[in-house]
Amino acid sequence: MKTINTCGPLPYSPLIPAVIALCEARPGEVLEIVMDNAGAFNDLKEYLAEQGIGFREIYEGERMTVQFTK
Repeated sequence: MKTINTCGPLPYSPLIPAVIALCEARPGEVLEIVMDNAGAFNDLKEYLAEQGIGFREIYEGERMTVQFTK
């Protein structure tokens, strides 16, 4: 499983590293994307749903994680 942590201050949207990881992932690879930005997290979930990619959501305080297989 490849983990992409986008928590903390970034000079750009946390969606950027998430999309890069999605584009670079091989078919069948499991990704875990950790965010602390609720808006970006919801956008990512909406995108995955539109693409027909099933995912798992995990909530731990301010941190939100989505796990899925490409």
